[in-house]
Amino acid sequence: MSRIAQVIVLAPDADEVMGPLTQPDDSRSWQGRFERLHLFIGGWVIEFDRMRPRSGLLRHLESLAWPHPESVQVLIHDEEDDCFGLWMMRDGVLTELPLPGHRRLHPPAPATHEFPPSPGLLWRIQTAVPTGFSTSRQDRRPAW
Repeated sequence: MSRIAQVIVLAPDADEVMGPLTQPDDSRSWQGRFERLHLFIGGWVIEFDRMRPRSGLLRHLESLAWPHPESVQVLIHDEEDDCFGLWMMRDGVLTELPLPGHRRLHPPAPATHEFPPSPGLLWRIQTAVPTGFSTSRQDRRPAW
């Protein structure tokens, strides 16, 4: 399955934390490297063209020693989403915050672990729910 996704990390004073993530590292569970965005607040972006190479990204970001964890924002946009989703630290865990007028819809979990878990679709509430999708997470494996 091909699902292009962009991830933006915004974090003040985090150059030292994000520096290693701008370099290739085959030991990480996720593949790729972030590019620096030149903003007055620290910003980095990465793009994935498949789902498997991004597995474990959020857990990795949670594990880092952020200078201001309460200010870390992770914006994620999958190719089928209507807008970027927003994750922030809550008790040391990156948690998706609800966005007004939008909901995350989840497909049924696959019968086997042959396929990576789906992050679901972030769609406007006016959009009809596709058959088989629901607002409750049906695949318990983390998609990120």
